[in-house]
Amino acid sequence: MNRRHFTFACQGETLAATVDLAEARTGLLIVTGGNELRSGPFGSHAGLADKIATAGFPVMRYDRRGVGDSSGINASFADCGDDIAAALDAFRAQVPRLQRVVAFGNCDAASALMLAQGQGCDGLVLANPWTFEPEVEEAVAPEAQSEPEPQPQLSPAAIRRHYLKRLTSPSALLRLLTGKVKVRQMAESLADAVKPAPPPSSLATTMADGLKAFTGPATILIAENDRTAQAFLEHWDKADPRLRKCPGAGHSFAEPQARIWLQGQILGALRAKG
Repeated sequence: MNRRHFTFACQGETLAATVDLAEARTGLLIVTGGNELRSGPFGSHAGLADKIATAGFPVMRYDRRGVGDSSGINASFADCGDDIAAALDAFRAQVPRLQRVVAFGNCDAASALMLAQGQGCDGLVLANPWTFEPEVEEAVAPEAQSEPEPQPQLSPAAIRRHYLKRLTSPSALLRLLTGKVKVRQMAESLADAVKPAPPPSSLATTMADGLKAFTGPATILIAENDRTAQAFLEHWDKADPRLRKCPGAGHSFAEPQARIWLQGQILGALRAKG
């Protein structure tokens, strides 16, 4: 493994980064979401970088301002376009032979790339984009990042799909008939299921506009079992040829088959002609 740690500047702050070197002239920039460190949840981004670099493509990961080893105030995904732009410049400086950079982001990192119109990258791999409006709150200081990320609520359509699947399952029906299901809770959920779908959030609309302004190739990855992805699809064209769905995958593609699938999708984007 040829892995290098370094720092670069962004708006007067110092950001920590890691690059895995390889020979290709196309590289992968991993943009983290939430308050994740550049290593990713349970080291998944570090492992992904190793796999992609082993396949011949250089990879850069970094901590945005106010996260992990980087200085500054964490202003959230909606205001990290400067971080992405500075990281892209730093990647090209570390690997001067780069001719093309594909950026990968999951959840609100995907949203950040869409909002930033790709921020100068040549290709995008966007997984499970986050479309829920951020709550109005003060910027988060680095020492206050221990709270878990909020979980999206199921939309009416997602609730309907959930109960349709359960009501066609013999084991679920047995639980209902034997009183092991909380009927009142189920009734409340079914009441929510008949509500009309909410209109797209202003965030989702702005993200769509941002991606429309991006002129390079983009792939949108959907983890089948992820609520964030399901909410994104509620207001997205299901016939969009850029959509790719991973059966049985959770939000972080942690399942063994999902990890392999994710790597294959990213490698496909790296190998594609711009």
